[in-house]
Amino acid sequence: MALSRLEKAQVWLFKAVMGLLFMLFRLLSPRSTSMSGKKLPPVSDPLLLASATQLAKKIRRKEVSSVEVVRAYIDRIQEVNPFVNAVIKDRFDAALLEASQESFALQGMPFTTGLVSRRGVVATVDAPPVALLKRAGAIPLGVTNTPELCMWSETHNHLSGITNNPYDLERIVGGSSGGEGSILGAAGAVIGVGSDIGGSIRMPCFFNGIFGHKTTPGVVSRDNQYPPPTGRHAEYVSSGPMCRYAEDLLPMLKIMAGPNAHMLSLNTKVELKKLRFFTIPHDGGSPMTFPISKDLREIQRKVVQRLEADLGVEVQEVNFPELRYSFQIWNTYMGLPDEKGKPPQAFSELMGEPGRPIWPLWELLKWMVGKSEHTMAAIGLALIEMTHSKPSPFILQQKEKLQKKVDELLGADGVFLYPTHPRVAPKHHHPLFRPFDFAYTGIINILGLPVTQCPLGLNEEGLPLGLQVVAGKLQDHLTLEVALFLEKTFGGWRDPGAK
Repeated sequence: MALSRLEKAQVWLFKAVMGLLFMLFRLLSPRSTSMSGKKLPPVSDPLLLASATQLAKKIRRKEVSSVEVVRAYIDRIQEVNPFVNAVIKDRFDAALLEASQESFALQGMPFTTGLVSRRGVVATVDAPPVALLKRAGAIPLGVTNTPELCMWSETHNHLSGITNNPYDLERIVGGSSGGEGSILGAAGAVIGVGSDIGGSIRMPCFFNGIFGHKTTPGVVSRDNQYPPPTGRHAEYVSSGPMCRYAEDLLPMLKIMAGPNAHMLSLNTKVELKKLRFFTIPHDGGSPMTFPISKDLREIQRKVVQRLEADLGVEVQEVNFPELRYSFQIWNTYMGLPDEKGKPPQAFSELMGEPGRPIWPLWELLKWMVGKSEHTMAAIGLALIEMTHSKPSPFILQQKEKLQKKVDELLGADGVFLYPTHPRVAPKHHHPLFRPFDFAYTGIINILGLPVTQCPLGLNEEGLPLGLQVVAGKLQDHLTLEVALFLEKTFGGWRDPGAK
């Protein structure tokens, strides 16, 4: 659908303002060249190139000891973490296979989610998904970096600094599970866990070239995570596995789901040739997001071609005009009160905990003179929150129409392909000037659908490509099977240090 004249004017004005702000940022911000031209060392230990599933088999067959595996990953983290700054606190003495995101409680480890005011807060218990994985044999290596309060698309805070992309150290890793995505992409871990309320699993997996799965909400426990869901957030947030190899997704999800695993039919055999496939190439031209880049449009076309050629299926292109309002839908529904009429906790309150709420305008002034404990991204989110008004009936209607159309399209045997982001991993801080591009992932949260992020090789700059595979509610097993096919077809994760 073509944009109206008013929408075209809005697009032009938005891009002009963002362009001006970006030029000012480039002019005023200090130049950092510490990582310019540097590259990760290649993987040299073959143990780091095996999936968790394969490693478990080797250990059971006594082909390798768990100590050897643990040592290999400790050595790799020590080798790459000075480059990527992903692991913020290790527990190497425990010997492990898996790194755990810092918004998940891991007993005895930092539990700050990047807030200076929570410095020194230590988890007293394990979050349930972490406890279940530990019981199954995974031993956490440490905790990884996040943005402040896990609510931004770049992993940066004033406690632990900025996390770098293993494929280009001057680029972002995504958020909120950015540290997790970075250390996995750098081959410093084989499996990890993340949580997702707007793309916090999928964006880091996309930017760092790995697999990730956002589970159908309500299946994997969200207890002992910070910040806790308020308002209607529990309907949109979910936790799930992150890993370099697609075959690890399903067994991890079975473990993390615990007593709710039966809800997902994970033992059901999936015949891909019997599924209905759809592709949605873009959001229809939203004024809030930038256009999908050429390399991402092309890789999605290649996926369609391979599905049709290899499986003998027809992939139908569909378009939903309601997707143009993805950001407005996400923003509106994130602000809705719960069933008792209680609104979600204000972001400014969370930023001030355990003390008083912050004053966003005062924090902005402090930031301008280098005195704020908060990042510009967090302050900006608190400022945007101040502009919230009553929900627009039009936006509520668009969401309901979209929900009905998507649910009818997918049923119990349909999947669709959708871009994860309009472009590959941006340079550091650039998301400040394209803040709404996460709407490509955020809309899937509001629709309550399961989705698997799949890597699809590298572009000409050596940066990861990928897309989202989405299915109907509780049909997680479908997208996990498609991920296996795409890994076999496109090669999956690539060593960022390889020449």
